[in-house]
Amino acid sequence: MRLRLFGALVPIGLGLLTLAGCGNESQGSATGSQNDIDPERVERGLTISPVPLNLEGKDRNLVGLGSYIVNAVGACNDCHTNPPFAAGGNPFAGEPEQINTDHFLAGGTTFPQAVSSNLTPDESGLPGGLTYEEYATLMRTGKEEDGEILPVMPWPIYKGMTETDLRATYEYLRSIPSAQPGTTP
Repeated sequence: MRLRLFGALVPIGLGLLTLAGCGNESQGSATGSQNDIDPERVERGLTISPVPLNLEGKDRNLVGLGSYIVNAVGACNDCHTNPPFAAGGNPFAGEPEQINTDHFLAGGTTFPQAVSSNLTPDESGLPGGLTYEEYATLMRTGKEEDGEILPVMPWPIYKGMTETDLRATYEYLRSIPSAQPGTTP
């Protein structure tokens, strides 16, 4: 388990270096804007989402960019889907990749200090039950409402995202189906 966790964290860090401003053409000002959104990343994000998306009342560009960040760069599935891959679909075992769509981003992965959170929309449509303001604060500070700091989540990396990128990840999470945590066999 520790080797798998370590292996999952290395790509996260390397992948997010691109988002943190190392020549990424979609980056703009610190606050970001719709003009910063790269159409190629939007389309790629919409194509690679492993689950169907509800775009009703949502900004298609933000959802697509959010999917690109969550699924192609952020490796969110590795910790927030339990188990991350469907039976017979684990690329680390040499199998063709197949994401566990039944429990996609629903949390439940156990770590020594914590259990990963369910990021899917609650009954009100809020990802993980968080408003955007709560989500942004959590991602920027790592602090939950009770003041506890997220012990495993790599929030120190994600806090450097532009406002547009952070908003895009939230909009993507708003667009995915609700799910319940799975259990690791």
